[in-house]
Amino acid sequence: MWSRSLAAALLGLPLTVGLVGLATRLLPRALGDHTLLLLVCAFVVWVALLALPFALRSGRSAWLVMGDGTLLCFGVLQVLKALGWPGVAA
Repeated sequence: MWSRSLAAALLGLPLTVGLVGLATRLLPRALGDHTLLLLVCAFVVWVALLALPFALRSGRSAWLVMGDGTLLCFGVLQVLKALGWPGVAA
């Protein structure tokens, strides 16, 4: 139980930031047009990601799923930045 709680507490917010960061890059309009929507969605995604480790079978799988998801999100953002994707800051 402690392992799942730590996975949720330590990886929930970074994974949320990564997912919302990807959403900001993939939406077609300017950031100002959908900032409030993304802010509200970020809270919903964060709460869902806080519950995710408790739906998995073990603490190890919780760490793997949330850790891999976080690394994947930030890895994709870094690739977009390296490719010069518009709007991805240096």
